[in-house]
Amino acid sequence: MVSVPRLVIAAPASGSGKTTVTAGLMAAFAERGLDVSPHKVGPDYIDPGYHALAISSAASSGASGAARSRAGGARPGRNLDAYLCGPDRIAPLFLHGAAGCDLALVEGVMGLFDGAAGQGELASTAHVAKLLRAPVVLVVDASSQSRSVAALVHGFASWDPEVRVAGVILNKVASDRHEAMLREALEGCGVPVFGALRRTRAVRAPSRHLGLVPVAERHAEAVDAAAALAARVREGCDLDGLLALARSAPPLSGRAWDPEEEIHRAAAATSGAGGRGDRSARPVVAVAGGAAFTFSYAEHAELLTAAGARVVPFDPLRDERLPEGTGGLVIGGGFPEVYAPELSANEPLRAAVAGLAASGAPIAAECAGLLYLAHSLDGEPMCGVLAAKARMSERLTLGYREAVAVSDTSLAAAGTRVRGHEFHRTTIVPGAGPEPAWGLVHPERRTDGFAQGDVHASYLHVHWASVPGAAARFVDRCASPAG
Repeated sequence: MVSVPRLVIAAPASGSGKTTVTAGLMAAFAERGLDVSPHKVGPDYIDPGYHALAISSAASSGASGAARSRAGGARPGRNLDAYLCGPDRIAPLFLHGAAGCDLALVEGVMGLFDGAAGQGELASTAHVAKLLRAPVVLVVDASSQSRSVAALVHGFASWDPEVRVAGVILNKVASDRHEAMLREALEGCGVPVFGALRRTRAVRAPSRHLGLVPVAERHAEAVDAAAALAARVREGCDLDGLLALARSAPPLSGRAWDPEEEIHRAAAATSGAGGRGDRSARPVVAVAGGAAFTFSYAEHAELLTAAGARVVPFDPLRDERLPEGTGGLVIGGGFPEVYAPELSANEPLRAAVAGLAASGAPIAAECAGLLYLAHSLDGEPMCGVLAAKARMSERLTLGYREAVAVSDTSLAAAGTRVRGHEFHRTTIVPGAGPEPAWGLVHPERRTDGFAQGDVHASYLHVHWASVPGAAARFVDRCASPAG
């Protein structure tokens, strides 16, 4: 049994202010010197970046001495997705990320009870809260209501008895009088109010076609916004009461997820599968980062490291060469469409990536990585590894997918079944190569991506914690570093 003080920050619907309130709470508690562990329900890559920044900037500026050392802000934002990873992995992944923390805060997704389409509560915030046995604090947009807030909160608190809605934070409150009316209405509801936050435009994060602009693209402004959020939460929320509520969460049973154990279990299945690498040599796996490639799950790098790789990040916008001795390349999601001219202008790196692919080294590319490997993106030359052209589209493609590997690739043997997620406003022609990477089987049937040599490229985002054999297989197929 493991005791982890924890809260799930949820809302009745998207747009209520979950992200700003959660980031403000994280920053405010980090300023106190607490070691805060940040988590996000669902497949979202962007919010965890704001969480990690809020904690790290607040810890470095607010805490002091030993407290600053303890709460140093080194924890990455982590996702908890019961669809991608399965319900049984949620508590272990949470315990892994939250190990040794003083407080774990979990931001929900959409409305409290909204989950995977057509699959009941699966992957909803409520589902994750039940799996974590965590108290829920409901962030309510109070901007257009007064006494009706009591009916709303009562409905959410009573809908599922297994979900403990234990508190409310009122957001977008207009005035002292408005706050008094809301608090009076909630007095007989049985759900305590832990805060009331005024409307403000000072801490709004800019958005574009896929949601918030990632932290990596606006770091300085995001640091200032985090400080403003922390001040807003300090003034408007009962931090002591929230911390006491978090500490009331019961112990969790089971063991923390361990990448070393996962790789050990997967090693037997991946050994002898065409691998040519020497694990003792610790092959270099280059991982794209920087402003154009910000989408990544923290567990991916941990699994690659556990599988024997030396993970080295690089920035395709700035670096003209791949890391020395690169034996494999991982290019995750992000916004190459925003930086297409700059990525195209880096001709030396584009040539290096094409050369690596031609050498037979394994390359795993998801979504943005797929676009970068294409012949062109919105008319700008890319790496030319794939005979396909990509462009921006008016249509948003979004949703969970079930897929099966069509071909043997560096990530999966043919027939491997996975659950993934698509999230893009671009299109690529053709959408699949002669040997596709995946065959999508639900909710629609089609092929996706390219399996070309040891290149695996597709729009599908897969959380490797659900298929740790992917990391083991990838590293096993990496060439040993030269020299």
